[in-house]
Amino acid sequence: MTNNDPLVTTEWLKANLDAPNLKVVDGTWIPDWVAPRGTARSNYLQKHIPSAVYFDIDEICDKNSTLPHMLPSEKVFSEEVGKFGISNDDLVIVYDANNYMASARVWWMFRAMGHENVLVLDGGLSSWLKTYEDSLEQGDWQITPRNFRARSMPDLIADTNSVSQTSSKNQGSHTRILDARPAGRFHGTEPEPRENLRSGHIPNSINIPHNKVIDSEGLILKSSELQSIFSEVTKKSICTCGSGVSAAVLALAMARLGKFDVSVYDGSWCAWAQNSEHPIATGLP
Repeated sequence: MTNNDPLVTTEWLKANLDAPNLKVVDGTWIPDWVAPRGTARSNYLQKHIPSAVYFDIDEICDKNSTLPHMLPSEKVFSEEVGKFGISNDDLVIVYDANNYMASARVWWMFRAMGHENVLVLDGGLSSWLKTYEDSLEQGDWQITPRNFRARSMPDLIADTNSVSQTSSKNQGSHTRILDARPAGRFHGTEPEPRENLRSGHIPNSINIPHNKVIDSEGLILKSSELQSIFSEVTKKSICTCGSGVSAAVLALAMARLGKFDVSVYDGSWCAWAQNSEHPIATGLP
């Protein structure tokens, strides 16, 4: 791929599926409040794009953290990705089966661990099924492990300290905080799906619900349409959401605009709202 687009079409993937250094990853994640744990993997075993391996963000994570699916260490990421038969020389194509939940997160994880050669299948499994429904596999893919070496990219990973510093500055700051959650949760008029978390938003953040960047066909909007959505965002951005999943959808959309320096707040609202000392804004601006 030479056009610097972080997305590929189903037609492109089908044509290149047998390329020796191409690896396909199913990154589907289903929140626990939507379906029982393990549902996404079960669905993968029933049908997936040929040669795809299953990447579980709740397994490839920092298991010492009390926060959901936080980034693992370089060592853990290297070991787990190597088990998938992925090396640093491979082009990784990530998809999911439920509207970018969480192919964009997996895309960001690879980039945050120093692997730039990663793209997302536009429209995911739904788009694939429209044309290639007869081209699916079942069960686990047989894998030959390979060596993968992760290298953390701090500029793509925002923590609570950097978010707090950005929030405390005025809106003329060099960095903007973009919140991908639905408007009700952002404004504090609807509850968070996770128990014991206050709703509202980080002060001085702006709300761009992640579904705004997805069209009626389940594809990421074209660059010209994304320009108007991100018209207020002329500076470096930190994307946040409930737990760092849909935030990556905004980062993916901005990459389509050529902004590959967008960081994701790992932990996001789960990390911010659990601390009673962090200020929370509510209501309309």
